[in-house]
Amino acid sequence: MKETNRSIPRPLVRANQWFIVISVVATWLSGQEWVLAFPLVTGLLGLFFNFNPVMQLAKLFLKKRPSEYVPEDAEQQQFNQVIAVICLSVGLIGYLADWMVVAYIFTAMVALAAFVAILGFCVGCFIRYQWQQYRYKKASNH
Repeated sequence: MKETNRSIPRPLVRANQWFIVISVVATWLSGQEWVLAFPLVTGLLGLFFNFNPVMQLAKLFLKKRPSEYVPEDAEQQQFNQVIAVICLSVGLIGYLADWMVVAYIFTAMVALAAFVAILGFCVGCFIRYQWQQYRYKKASNH
């Protein structure tokens, strides 16, 4: 397993999580599925260009140096963002195709995961840890 020193200050991660939750709830309340495009595009920009506009904006409001905040592992956050982008994409496709059950299931999953992460339990971290354990055990057996 490789080590990384890259981290993201927790307030920036929280801002992104809140943005996802608020966007999904706004979509549900307004019935305007295009609202999902905002967290989807910011997530894609973060994944492909390492530039998340929500985090960049939130960085302007930090009161301390970024290194003075609780760090979140950047690789873990990338993994979590992949899951969020997949769920937001499937949710948006569900809305556009008028597959409302799919739309609600996937937007609920991403909103719930982001909200639970805000409360302190990272579903993506749990999934990644289990995957890494599975891969380690599988490699150990061969």
